[in-house]
Formats: sequence, C-alpha cells, structure tokens
Amino acid sequence: MTDDRRLILIEDDAKFAGALKRSFERRGYVVVHALGLETARDLLVGFSPQYAVVDLKLAGESGLACVRMLHAQDPGMLIVVLTGFASIATAVEAIKLGACHYLAKPSNTDDILAAFDKAASGDATAPIVERATSIKTLEWERIHQTLVETDFNISETARRLGMHRRTLARKLEKRRVT
Repeated sequence: MTDDRRLILIEDDAKFAGALKRSFERRGYVVVHALGLETARDLLVGFSPQYAVVDLKLAGESGLACVRMLHAQDPGMLIVVLTGFASIATAVEAIKLGACHYLAKPSNTDDILAAFDKAASGDATAPIVERATSIKTLEWERIHQTLVETDFNISETARRLGMHRRTLARKLEKRRVT
C-alpha cells in the first residue's frame, strides 16, 4: 500500500462505518475509524491521512467541528461530509470549514471516491434544476441552519425558531434519511 491512501472515517454508526471501512480497505486504503471528535484527535497523533469521511451528525456533537479540526491540521486533506440530514446551510458551512464535498446518505464508497476525484476541479456539468423552492424546503433549510448555529442543540434551536421542542423533534424525525 502506498502512503497516499490513508483515510480517517469519523462515523458513529458502527455497522455503516464497518462496511465503509472494509470497502475502502479492499480498494487499497489504510483506514482508521473514530466515533467522534476526541477519538479522531487521539488517532491523528500517530496517523496522517490524506482523506477523511465525516458524518455530519455524530452522537452529541457536530461533524462540522471535526471538519474544522481536520482542515486546521492539514489544509490539503480531502474531506467529504456525509449526512442523512442534508441542507443547503450545512453544505455551505461544511465547504467553508474545509470539506471538498458534501454527500447525502445513502452514499457508498464509489460515491465518496468520485467526490474525492472532483475535489480539485469541481463539476461544471452538475445539473441545474429548474424548480421553485417549496415552503417545506425553505422551512427545512431554516431549521438546519439554526441547528448548525446551535451546535445541534434541539432545545435551543426550538427556542430560536419559536416552536415547541416536541414539534421540532417531530419535524426532524419525519425528514430523517438513514
């Protein structure tokens, strides 16, 4: 294996992480798995990856903090953010913090590798959809923007949006993508 095929996977879903890790290893990558920010920090002491795959919503913390930490450690690292809670707000924040791509789940190893390949040049052929944004989509994006601002604190997000916490929890549960 070559030195330029090292990857850190930051994902709190053990089954998904295991499958993704095995798939990357079959493709010749050396992969380490972290459950969250602190574990990733510890692993990076003796491991310098060129690639990272980060789940946006980790147990009790935001994957955006992981993106910030990884980019600060190595600005040249290619970072792909995976999420089951895709929104324009979190996509923009992920890119601002240093991610090269943002993919909605379900995504597989081929999708992630394609994202790494597009990192340097972007994709000018990406389709432009001519569809008006619905009220529900605007609401969803506002909810996620506020979630990012509050570091995914549901109670604080509900307070800022002027809605009951249970109402927000129901809205988040309805749109969940696993």
